[in-house]
Amino acid sequence: MKQIETIIIGGGQAGLATSYYLTRHGREHVVFEKAAQAGYAWRNERWDSFTLVTPNWSFRLPDAEYQDSAPDSFMPRTEVVSRLEQYVERFHLPIQYGVQVNAVEQHDNGRNYLVQTENGRFEAQNVVMATGLYQQPRLPAYSAALSRRLIQLHSSQYRHPQMLPAGAVLVVGSGQSGCQIAEELYQSGRKVYLCVGRAGRAPRRYRGKDVYDWLNLCGFFDRPAEKLPSPKARFGANPQLTGRDGGHTLNLHRFARDGVTLLGRLQGGQDQTIRLAPDLQANLSKADELETQIVNLIDDYIIRTGMDAPPENLPVLHDGYEAEDITELNLETAGITTIIWATGYTFDFSLVKLPVFDGDGYPIQQQGVTNYPGLYFVGLPWLSGQKSGLFLGIGEQAGIIASVINGSLTT
Repeated sequence: MKQIETIIIGGGQAGLATSYYLTRHGREHVVFEKAAQAGYAWRNERWDSFTLVTPNWSFRLPDAEYQDSAPDSFMPRTEVVSRLEQYVERFHLPIQYGVQVNAVEQHDNGRNYLVQTENGRFEAQNVVMATGLYQQPRLPAYSAALSRRLIQLHSSQYRHPQMLPAGAVLVVGSGQSGCQIAEELYQSGRKVYLCVGRAGRAPRRYRGKDVYDWLNLCGFFDRPAEKLPSPKARFGANPQLTGRDGGHTLNLHRFARDGVTLLGRLQGGQDQTIRLAPDLQANLSKADELETQIVNLIDDYIIRTGMDAPPENLPVLHDGYEAEDITELNLETAGITTIIWATGYTFDFSLVKLPVFDGDGYPIQQQGVTNYPGLYFVGLPWLSGQKSGLFLGIGEQAGIIASVINGSLTT
């Protein structure tokens, strides 16, 4: 059995940031990444026109923060991949590709950990889980009951409109991915049907700044999980935003005005018929409500700090409220040949064979440190505020864990 001080499982941005700090501390470690290259998710699970929805200035990998000439633009996925590749090379990070980890167990001595991989067994004093929160595409069970004549893709499999057969497209899910894909499709000339959930809307810009700048200034991303209305809120959809074409506001009412048919939540289906909840109006109201809450938060911050920011009235649209609530739709009659499931992902930490998870399967921890000495988590939101899962805060979180391993910080 091979022995190593620290094993990092996952070679995405969080795992690489942790490796950077451990390298700087001079600590022995290795990163196990099951993919064959750096940046797998960005390279292989995003559509061609994808950009970050967060401004370039918030790309804060430690010692590789964005410093180029477009801090307020939005990085395309190809640049994200390139920056991650360069990060590995520049800092000579000890990453091993093509290593699938199957289990993490406590050693019989009660101190170390056994890490079972398809390349052999390893003993480690420390294990850092950096596999992220978005691991497996989520598809409803009833998708298997729909007609085989339909093309069904998860949003992670979609690349561009030309890859789809002729005909209308049903996009299921109105979070960031669903709205961005729906917009690209209808702007390419496709007829689009969009099943709307409870995801809210945020203005791209307001009172002279990008909304992300405002939320960062307001401390929105520093909120602890305890401030959320419920533990389930940790897994809620992100606000509807896009960075495409320089960034602009996504608004479902605008979609309706442009010809998208808005539908309620998809509840089930058989063959060519789907059943829909009569909740479209309520869901649109939720989207509008979040924008109002964000605007009020920004306005209050400006008043409280005395900032000089000219007032602004955002456009108020109501087109979506004029749509009828459709509770049943025949896909063939509607001309729909493709369904894109923008229904998010599930997370699964079952390879960790230790009781360190709550009822939702989320790790029980403080700033990524579990009650089992030497077992840590990085790269997840709500480890130390929401930003611990964002490029904005991943480096900071990784630095905490590396310092704990180094013995230079206690929690």
